[in-house]
Amino acid sequence: MKNVKLIEVKSELGAGTRGASLGIDALKIACMDAGSNYFTRFNSIEVPNDNYVLFDKNLFPSAKYIDSILVTLKSISATVAQTFHFGMFPLVLAGDHSNAAGTIAGIKAAYPNSRLGVIWIDAHSDIHSPYTTPSGNMHGMSLAMALNDDNLDCRVNEPEPETVFFWNAIKKVGIPGPKLLPEDLVYIMVRSYEVPEEHQMKKYNIKNFQFDEVNQKGIPQIANEALEYLKECDLIYVSFDVDSLDSKFSKGTGTPVEIGLTVEQAKVLCSALVKDARVCCFEMVEINPTLDTENTMAENAFEILEATTNSLVERLGGTV
Repeated sequence: MKNVKLIEVKSELGAGTRGASLGIDALKIACMDAGSNYFTRFNSIEVPNDNYVLFDKNLFPSAKYIDSILVTLKSISATVAQTFHFGMFPLVLAGDHSNAAGTIAGIKAAYPNSRLGVIWIDAHSDIHSPYTTPSGNMHGMSLAMALNDDNLDCRVNEPEPETVFFWNAIKKVGIPGPKLLPEDLVYIMVRSYEVPEEHQMKKYNIKNFQFDEVNQKGIPQIANEALEYLKECDLIYVSFDVDSLDSKFSKGTGTPVEIGLTVEQAKVLCSALVKDARVCCFEMVEINPTLDTENTMAENAFEILEATTNSLVERLGGTV
């Protein structure tokens, strides 16, 4: 399928638990075990990573490895923008969720004048900044980077000047300034967040489809409502973190959370979303096979990935 490009990003610099760099290989093993030809159907490219710095001392406690994450996000952004330049759909398979900031930057670099909507399917809101983070793990800051919002109202940290320098540089990757408006962000199944993140969600009235609403309305209606919520957007990016699944399905991820999606619900949801012609990019993140002796997480994730891609290929006029 020539109009879908797999972009492999093995960086796990933003995670608190090691092992997400192996997630893509775990997906490939799950693919082989399923007897699928998925990874031979599409052209792929691997973005360079700096995971070797994890063996060095971290110098930035409120934004761990931010200097190397900046380099990685620039590479992701350039690769995503180039994929659009060649008229292809970027389907990103990444390690930790900080990489999504590079994907969003790449979309905006390619389409700076288009209004971008984001559907964030995740257990976590990922809207911390170096000023609010309790951990310093940058996979919890992806959306703050995209929104260009430090949340100084809830400031609890005093980042070092060098950290501030790199943080401000990260917010300029792709294009300077906000790449996303708060009203163009939709959460699905976010259920684990700290007080500063809750402040942002309430301040901006960010829509969050939670467990009870999802089960009451059903997945097809949730997908329709999420897309309708972003009706003013020209383009939509869908980011799927495997910890959006209930923890009984997602043991092989760094931060599993109870009361989430089933595998079948995730398949139906993602497949429905990518049918919308405005969806320009899909990303899957945070598979960590070191936490999962049976590779069950990757097998579940591959089911979701294959179903979603088949729906996308059908939309793009290819053969499933």
